[in-house]
Amino acid sequence: MKTGKNQVKIIGGQWKRKNVSFIDSPGLRPTPSRVRETLFNWLDQDLTGKVCLDLFSGSGIIGFESLSRGASSVVMVEKSPQVFKMIQENKKLLQAEKAQLHFMDALLFLQNSNAKFDIIFCDPPFNEGWEDKLFPQLANHLTKDGLIYFESESVLIEHSEFNVLKKRKAGNVFYHLVTLKNNEPI
Repeated sequence: MKTGKNQVKIIGGQWKRKNVSFIDSPGLRPTPSRVRETLFNWLDQDLTGKVCLDLFSGSGIIGFESLSRGASSVVMVEKSPQVFKMIQENKKLLQAEKAQLHFMDALLFLQNSNAKFDIIFCDPPFNEGWEDKLFPQLANHLTKDGLIYFESESVLIEHSEFNVLKKRKAGNVFYHLVTLKNNEPI
């Protein structure tokens, strides 16, 4: 496995233009800036006071971008030791005190936590059936008006508890903004 360092820039907020480093690792695909720009437009740019969960943190760019845009805290979950170490280094460099890092499997985190989040970011490895594994548990971790951002290799299927509010495709990546069915559309 190659372990070269790569970088991606934060595109908005207090750390705008700061670099986040990440290593080459199988399945690691940092969300491109044009997709992040659309995502944060969907979220109205400002995440002041939001409590966020970044499952499958990978490069950590979504979590750090959320903190840069005012999130009150971001829980970042990653199970790869080398990738997690890089997230720790980025947290230190950015002095991202509001980032809470968890070195563990995403499903175990969901099963062992009762925390609720305003926004859950999910960018799991592709072609491993994560959608079916995650969606049954995600509703338990959303606040009343919470949102889920989900990246996948295909369009999301309908889930009984959720509405897809917005969806787009960039290259081979499909990305979606999802809410609980009892919530009003944004």
